[in-house]
Amino acid sequence: MSHCAITVLVVDDHPVVRAGLVALLSVQPTLRVVGEAADGASAITAAGQLRPDVILSDLRLGEGPDGVEVTRAVRAGTGLVPAVLILTTYDHDADLVRAVEAGAAGYLLKDAAPTVIVAAIEAAARGESVLGPELTERVVASMRIRRADLSARELEVLRLVAHGLSNRDVARHLVVSEATVKTHLNHVFAKLHVESRTAAVASARGAGLID
Repeated sequence: MSHCAITVLVVDDHPVVRAGLVALLSVQPTLRVVGEAADGASAITAAGQLRPDVILSDLRLGEGPDGVEVTRAVRAGTGLVPAVLILTTYDHDADLVRAVEAGAAGYLLKDAAPTVIVAAIEAAARGESVLGPELTERVVASMRIRRADLSARELEVLRLVAHGLSNRDVARHLVVSEATVKTHLNHVFAKLHVESRTAAVASARGAGLID
């Protein structure tokens, strides 16, 4: 093993997954696992004590802070702060954006090949961003949607549409005219650069604007 191996903290609430990741990384000549954590609070504490080069963290960590909150906490530190790679089974644009905004170096899916995970850790340790072109595109698109500045009423209309209500039902629910609902939806379409109710709902959901 190299004397200047990249130090890694592995964070996952599933013992079997965590053990598998530790086993995978431990045989890499360029890496050295210095610790593991089963939840967000322990991860934040361990990061402060162990000062790893890279934290490989699951997104969902049960009770307490999730992977994005761990990222935000450790990246807010002083001195040499670790790079954080989010490793997850959840491929949601809203999570992607949260991770990037919190300062994560990258976002990997758990079905990534071991070589990809190792290469991502090495890249993160060099200070590089580890987001493929497709994910980068999606992050940019989601951020643009989140900054589209939909009004509270436009979001309310969109939420009702997402629940399957027709324009007439939405109008009745909000006690406004059907023409007013259509106007709100036209504004939504223009701001989100879409042409249909379905596309508007999908875009807003993907960006985390509506549930």
